Amino acid sequence: MLKEFWEQDSYSDAEQPLKAWFDEAQKADWKTPQDVKDKYASASIIKNNRVVFNIKGNDYRLVVAIAYKIQVVYIKFIDTHAVYDTVDATTVDRS
Repeated sequence: MLKEFWEQDSYSDAEQPLKAWFDEAQKADWKTPQDVKDKYASASIIKNNRVVFNIKGNDYRLVVAIAYKIQVVYIKFIDTHAVYDTVDATTVDRS
């Protein structure tokens, strides 16, 4: 989903920031929402075990659901900040 997003001409500038986030997320050992906040102070912890990350200086928003016990991150949404403002981050699912 992330690759499909940055391969669009309009969002190619998101490629490196998303690759960096993905690499860090793969190596992360997030057992609680506080673990995420410790690494990403600007991340927003919301309902349904979801976290909103600011990507590329807040140009883009990435919404994920984290299953902390099994250490799995599910991508639920990636788009511009403007599009993010039109969705409910607690329920959106574009996976």
